[in-house]
Amino acid sequence: MAADYDLAIVGAGIAGLAHALAGVRRGLKTVVIDRDAQANGASVRNFGFITVTGQQAGATWQRAKRSAQIWDEVAPKAGIRIEHRGLAVASRRAEATAVLEAFLASEMGEGCALVSRAALRERFPFLAGRNEAALWSPHDLRVESKDAIPRLAAHLERDWGVAFRRQSTVHEVAPPMVATSGGTIRAETVVVCPGDDFSGLFGAQLREAYPGLTRCKLQMLRVKPASGQNLPCSVMSDLSLVRYLGYAELPEAAALRKRLESEQAAQLENGIHLIAVASADGTQVVGDSHHYAATPDPFASDAVDELMLDEYEAVLGSRPEITARWLGTYASLPDRPMLRMAPAERVRLVIVTSGTGASTSFAIGEETIAELFG
Repeated sequence: MAADYDLAIVGAGIAGLAHALAGVRRGLKTVVIDRDAQANGASVRNFGFITVTGQQAGATWQRAKRSAQIWDEVAPKAGIRIEHRGLAVASRRAEATAVLEAFLASEMGEGCALVSRAALRERFPFLAGRNEAALWSPHDLRVESKDAIPRLAAHLERDWGVAFRRQSTVHEVAPPMVATSGGTIRAETVVVCPGDDFSGLFGAQLREAYPGLTRCKLQMLRVKPASGQNLPCSVMSDLSLVRYLGYAELPEAAALRKRLESEQAAQLENGIHLIAVASADGTQVVGDSHHYAATPDPFASDAVDELMLDEYEAVLGSRPEITARWLGTYASLPDRPMLRMAPAERVRLVIVTSGTGASTSFAIGEETIAELFG
């Protein structure tokens, strides 16, 4: 008996939806299966910041460039609003400016520019007076994740004919059989995108192959900025330059890290760096922090929030009012940004392990489908 579907995707976060898009673009009859009624994990708890600039040189950077192209193609068709484009990385220290200059001289600096202190007031008035320079990149974009992910799923269902089986837990994958709590689905090929659930499908194989696999918890804020402050692009800062590997792996980053260890040790200890992005309603999303554990506790720390706001105020000159708080978790591996394994014939298990799901999943999906279908 022929299978009902060419391709089944387990997981309806951004990684699963990206694989579904790659499949239907190749003409594959596709079904997406998810245990929840709607996306509820890392895919909707982030900045919606599609980050190209600063991604690790090589495969991650290339994937981010390709994924940004696909976001641009898909967003208008799915009714997803691009909130703003571009990135300004502010530098308050000479050591940070040296990192930005080195980045500009690399392949990844193409199309970017360094805005000097003298030009900040005209180009980026919200950074003037507090920073000595800023890197401008046109390559990055921002969507509102809590809206973009359901709109992307609706686009796949409405315009591409992808079937969705929600509130359905997958118990076993053995193509052409996929056993779920809602009955058996027949599919020739299966891609499992479990996010940070490592104990379910193929959990033993996953933990044996990647013993360092863990979870990262991050704290996020929605804030009301000072009156008149408008962010026309995403904003990052000195702390980002020792966290994002596209900068942090440059030799010049060592001096900056040494200075930050002296001046902002608490932020480094809590994995804090600044990302600030604007929403259509005038609020901003600000973060974030990074704490690692096999099972992170569900509690946010006021002290961590204040450390994030300290960096915001140092860069942007005012302390915003917090209007909402939430936690996110994602899968993390210290030595690789993503993993793709073949736990069974015609099966792939794919996890983004670096918090770059929104930025790289579309390209990862294309790679996986090409590997499976030629």
